Amino acid sequence: MKTFKVNADPYIWPFDGEISPERVALLVIDMQTDFCGKGGYVDAMGYDISMTRAAVEPIRRTLDVVRKVPGMRVIHTREGHRPELVDLPANKVWRSKNVCPGIGEMGPCGRILVRGEVGWDIIPELVPIPGEVIIDKPGKGSFYATDLEHILHTVGITHLILTGITTDVCVHTTMREANDRGFECLLLTDCTGATEKRHHEAAITMVSMQGGIFGATATSDSLINALRVLV
Repeated sequence: MKTFKVNADPYIWPFDGEISPERVALLVIDMQTDFCGKGGYVDAMGYDISMTRAAVEPIRRTLDVVRKVPGMRVIHTREGHRPELVDLPANKVWRSKNVCPGIGEMGPCGRILVRGEVGWDIIPELVPIPGEVIIDKPGKGSFYATDLEHILHTVGITHLILTGITTDVCVHTTMREANDRGFECLLLTDCTGATEKRHHEAAITMVSMQGGIFGATATSDSLINALRVLV
């Protein structure tokens, strides 16, 4: 059985030695138009979407390789709410209305962060292919109110490689949730992005403190180089 390991910071990932790809899933978190597309939620708030779009090409290159690795899984997530907004907390919608048209209101890409709308869907550059799991979540973390943990345990996944946006919110929340559940995590630094550079950098730094309190970090090139022996 072929295995791999990745040169990472602050330790060679994973901590438990070389890993079989059948036990690993690549998470692509919230690469949706609302977060990195023209006319989406982040764009409407006035942020520079080039900051979140910086992750698109590195993720695409990583997917091209991962999809060729036998047994390695890809899981996508989408943040969004039911059309009736019955799963939208009052404080979340209040905050959104303070900075732009609120969640659930109409924008250039349809109702903001509502399931089924154009803005809610994954961008065309990173569209899932048949066989890849999509997790729809109402919150920031990918484990909250979803069946992600059940799926991971059912198919034998113990190690997660995290990509997506934003580094400091949905990606970091998911990594912390995963770490508490015993999953060994690797965050790809160039495959994530935030609305502000300082937040992106701070989130990466937090992972490596105390010997890797939430896991490890690496570049997509480091992962791709490690996977070449498996393709």
